[in-house]
Amino acid sequence: MLTLAIETSCDETSCAILKDGREVLSNIISSQIEIHKEYGGVVPEIASRKHIENINQIIQESLEEAKVGFDDIDIVGVTQGPGLVGALLIGISSAKAIAYALDIPLIGVNHIQGHICANYIEHKNLEPPFICLIVSGGHSYLVHVKGYTEYKLIGQTRDDAAGEAFDKVARALGLPYPGGPHIDRLAKLGNKNAIEFPRVMLEKDSYDFSFSGLKTSVLNYLNQMEQKNENIVVEDVAASFQAAILDVLVEKAFRLAKEKGLNKIVMAGGVASNSGLRDRMFEKGQEEGVEIYHPSKVLCTDNGAMIGSAAYFNYKAGQKSDLGLKVKPNLGL
Repeated sequence: MLTLAIETSCDETSCAILKDGREVLSNIISSQIEIHKEYGGVVPEIASRKHIENINQIIQESLEEAKVGFDDIDIVGVTQGPGLVGALLIGISSAKAIAYALDIPLIGVNHIQGHICANYIEHKNLEPPFICLIVSGGHSYLVHVKGYTEYKLIGQTRDDAAGEAFDKVARALGLPYPGGPHIDRLAKLGNKNAIEFPRVMLEKDSYDFSFSGLKTSVLNYLNQMEQKNENIVVEDVAASFQAAILDVLVEKAFRLAKEKGLNKIVMAGGVASNSGLRDRMFEKGQEEGVEIYHPSKVLCTDNGAMIGSAAYFNYKAGQKSDLGLKVKPNLGL
């Protein structure tokens, strides 16, 4: 079964062709990072306009790389939400047009489900159940994945997502957007014990996250150092800040796996490409006898392939959308 999938939830225009939900025949991604870099973050109106300019070309390139035509496609998958409303509209409009013209099923996909399904592409033998830690610029979730389309949301961010905190602290340190990779790089050069930043665990037994207080603590530290005219060691700030985030993410993920009696933890989302997080998860996994999975870096960020995988499993479970499919910018899992 061939799936054509479109992803336009934020600032990547992507189209992919997948075979049977796990084999990628093409995965074309047009990133807008260089455009938004000068603004220090994604500008929704600009993102939407670039999607309009790029979408047809990206779809055509995806078909050409996969060496297939429109007539070979069996189903069309598209991100329905969450994401930027204008950006989502471009993808859904394109997917509807293709599904209508070809008279084939249209499958709306939750963007978060897509991130989880990226692991099915990377790890051909991975099967539910498992715990999934989803960390990105807009989301921090702990999910009990019971089946390919059955999810139970256990914990989520109450304020800043992990990736959002990375970007805001990076900006305060004068680092380019997106800030996560720069923090990760500098953290390897710094002393993670140099500065004591808070580890916010919230209530006893809570699986929710809160990184706003940590971000504020870093900003206060930087302001105090500047007021005292003291030297700021950027590498130490990056290392100490990153350690504070990772301590919380790792502790809660493994605590949940133990509570559910599961020996598999899957990582997903843009921050899943953070080398510090990967190292900590694998190290803890070896200690606890827990298998750790994560996608390659290209599948951690937004891409059409992960949406295609999710669309395939949704279709196999009997889920289909009609041509009245609407965007849902705040769609929950």
